[in-house]
Amino acid sequence: MIGLWDTTGNEVVKALAAERRSAGGVASGMALTLIVVVDEKRVREAEAAATIAAAAHPCRLLVVVRSDVDRDRNRLDAEIVVGGRLGPCEAVVTRMYGRLALHAESVVMPLLVPDVPVVTWWHEEPPVEIANDFLGVVADRRITDAAQAKDPIEALRQRARDYAPGDTDLAWSRITPWRTLVAGAFDTTDAKVTGAKVVAPRTDPTAALMSGWLTARLGVQPEWEHTDAYPRMRSVELRCANGDQLELVREDSMATFRRPGQAERHLPLVRRPLGDELAEELRRLDADQVYADALGAVTGLSGLQSRPAQRVHVWKDPATASRAEAGISAHPETKQA
Repeated sequence: MIGLWDTTGNEVVKALAAERRSAGGVASGMALTLIVVVDEKRVREAEAAATIAAAAHPCRLLVVVRSDVDRDRNRLDAEIVVGGRLGPCEAVVTRMYGRLALHAESVVMPLLVPDVPVVTWWHEEPPVEIANDFLGVVADRRITDAAQAKDPIEALRQRARDYAPGDTDLAWSRITPWRTLVAGAFDTTDAKVTGAKVVAPRTDPTAALMSGWLTARLGVQPEWEHTDAYPRMRSVELRCANGDQLELVREDSMATFRRPGQAERHLPLVRRPLGDELAEELRRLDADQVYADALGAVTGLSGLQSRPAQRVHVWKDPATASRAEAGISAHPETKQA
């Protein structure tokens, strides 16, 4: 590991090249560049998840920690790790202070692996509009997590309003095991579904996306039964035209599948580590139309997939609002998109 304190972006680029040479890295061998935007308190958690994902998808990992944007003096600290504690990847952990934190792209852009896709993951609340963050605009795929928001359901609505093809959310990844089991229930029947019910807390974004998925795929509007007895989605129930009622109920790390005339079946429904959820999203680097349909169905917005995939950077200084509230004039700096 190389540590650089109070350094420059140019020094980081040179140090990474030197570390790659000393580690024997001649060819890149990277499948993508993964940019992780995270708060200082959650850096280790994000690194642990990225390490799991990098085991399946060799990548260059660029961790961006932005702090204290009102600080008078800019500062950049960096750690460079190649094939070390973060697994089979090239990692650069950057900590940016002062106005530099608002221009993280000036450090990140020279570190991108040439000719491979770029994925940006916010392990924190993302910007209200992703176009306000150049690190999102430059990415081919953008991963958010509605569960990080104070109001996860409103966060999903905002993600729908701001959606562009290539966006996804880890709440969607978390219901992959549910969707697999629900879809598998129809391997032995072709009965039409006429109704559905989801039992979950009212703030559970996975339940919201499950409802949207059922609406988009089956053309039914599920009933959402709110419960505070369980911290996450408890069950999914489907009612069929032939009178059958299919029910999938979570019990810890297992699910019980019930169907009239058949014995109960117990199926695995394990809550996966964050790194496995991230790795799932890195498997596809094109737009996820099924997610767009589910998000549109649950928020009432249509045509998400037909929106332009390319974003245009819209500069917004997050420090301006706080200055205005304090009665201080805005910083004279401007930036063209």
